[in-house]
Amino acid sequence: MPELPEVETTVRGLARFLEGERIARVRVNRPDLRRPFPVDLVQVLTGARVTTLGRRAKYGLIHTDRGQTMVFHLGMSGRWRIEPEQPDKHDHLVLETGAGHALALNDARRFGSVDLVATDALESWGPFAQLGPEPLGPDLTPEHLKQTFRNRIAPIKQLLLDQTIVAGLGNIYVCEALFRSGIRPDKEAERVSAPALTRLVSAIREVLGEAIAAGGSTIRDYAQPSGELGYFAASWQVYGREGQPCRCGSPVLRFIQGGRSTFWCHKCQK
Repeated sequence: MPELPEVETTVRGLARFLEGERIARVRVNRPDLRRPFPVDLVQVLTGARVTTLGRRAKYGLIHTDRGQTMVFHLGMSGRWRIEPEQPDKHDHLVLETGAGHALALNDARRFGSVDLVATDALESWGPFAQLGPEPLGPDLTPEHLKQTFRNRIAPIKQLLLDQTIVAGLGNIYVCEALFRSGIRPDKEAERVSAPALTRLVSAIREVLGEAIAAGGSTIRDYAQPSGELGYFAASWQVYGREGQPCRCGSPVLRFIQGGRSTFWCHKCQK
């Protein structure tokens, strides 16, 4: 599933072709993805000017001058194709700009979604209402984590994946950040020290920043809007490396937490 760096990379790629442009034509090629497309999507977007683009957690935001924001989620296999040479049967939504650019939302497995939300009501919109701070924003601090983890005996990795605690973190980048900060993924959250939380916040920012710069991590269907594959997977230090040597020489281990694979090093993470 595309995580925060992949969505951020997607938004930045789309901005080059959409920001400041007027949407001349909207084509909806099927009635739904994970849920139906908004009934007024074509009417609202046709003729609208895109003011800015943004991201909240794992959602992309296309703001328009009509006071409406198109919110998209890439689901398991979604990606945007820019100037596709040939139409594809999985191009379920196509935006054409006044400048002649075509952008197609392609989603083979159809776990993604598209919504229209009043821009001034985004913060209170259902999926956003309970989200925690953005991991790259100023509100994610060691103090926030310390307060949130107080009296919580759940494993720290499980809590970092809780979107009400930190918005947008996913399995790959939590595994990598915990490794870089030297924290066991199964450690009880309340027992993680203040210095370790400081290291963790720095590691989260570092790993996400590097992943965005690398265009994300390509797993299965994900690609950047340009069509290029994200290459941060080449920098994974533990994720997906079960049995391979850690930098310390010990083998990377894997176990299941909450239905997801956790990768870690028993020597480097305490």
